Amino acid sequence: MSASSGYSNRAKFTGHINHTNPANQIDQGLHLDHSQHSHHANSTNPVPRKPAPNHSSWWKKLKSQKMLMLMSVPFLIYVIIFAYVPLYGWMMAFQNYKPGSSMLNNSWVGWKNFAELFQDDSFLRVIRNTLAMSVINLVFGFVSSITLALMLNEVRKMLFKRVVQTISYLPHFISWVVAANLIMNMLSIDGIVNQVLVKLHIIKEPIMWLSEQYYFWWIIGASNVWKEIGWSAIIYLAAMAMIDPSLYEAASIDGAGRFRKIFSITLPGIRSIIIILLIMNIGHILDAGFEQQYLLQTPMVVDYSETIDIFVLKYGINLSRFSFATAAGIFKTVISVILLLAANRMAKRMGQERLF
Repeated sequence: MSASSGYSNRAKFTGHINHTNPANQIDQGLHLDHSQHSHHANSTNPVPRKPAPNHSSWWKKLKSQKMLMLMSVPFLIYVIIFAYVPLYGWMMAFQNYKPGSSMLNNSWVGWKNFAELFQDDSFLRVIRNTLAMSVINLVFGFVSSITLALMLNEVRKMLFKRVVQTISYLPHFISWVVAANLIMNMLSIDGIVNQVLVKLHIIKEPIMWLSEQYYFWWIIGASNVWKEIGWSAIIYLAAMAMIDPSLYEAASIDGAGRFRKIFSITLPGIRSIIIILLIMNIGHILDAGFEQQYLLQTPMVVDYSETIDIFVLKYGINLSRFSFATAAGIFKTVISVILLLAANRMAKRMGQERLF
């Protein structure tokens, strides 16, 4: 009796389901499953809340690095005194500054000094010289230092490698006063450069190198490479030392030669360092130098030897035009910052390493 009644009840229930809309059944089933799943998820896995900032852990981390903080204090003081405090003097560029008077008691002239700066033909010529020598130093310096680092990295005799590296970066520690005298002696009429070139029949008679305008930029570039090539190569050698040696072993198994390893492993391995140093050097592209050009120039090459720093000294400070000299310095700083930001932005767009 109970079995037949159960069967009839099941039949009625089945008939009721068959007469309903199947789509509604599916929707109701999905809604039921979703509601049950949501209820289960809410009951077992509540939404995590953002933890409150733990100031004690931050303070502990700061105390654990207290020695690093103490070591950075002298550098911080140095930067504040020699980089930020002098910015107070930038007000002179917008004043008719008179030495001996208070900074705030001088008359304000607005952008007059900047207008005079760009109307001066000497300043436009100085910008040309600065950019030309900076580009030559940048290209020659990068290519020569990377090439030297690659050559030293391939040397297997450590004694020979250390001797060459030591000889190459020793000129960095020589002041430009001494280095300029050495260069002038080598480039004199009876200097070693003219003697070698005449012996090799490259030139017929000695040349007065430092008296020819068109040679001066290249002499600056070559002398800068001679003085800084070894010092600049140190950081590339350090980057090459961090490359995994197993990459070279795998390349040797695949039959790669020495040049193939350089272009496929070494150069890609130091690419990030190259990009970062390139960005930093682009930011200093208006720093073509002062001592090098000032000591090597002669009256015959003045139009090609003066840089922005020499211009500030010669046409600003020496003539007591302090506001004019300050305007030239501000122009140099602003352009350097713009170039640095632009180079960093370009590296970011290209997906390369960047400073920030």
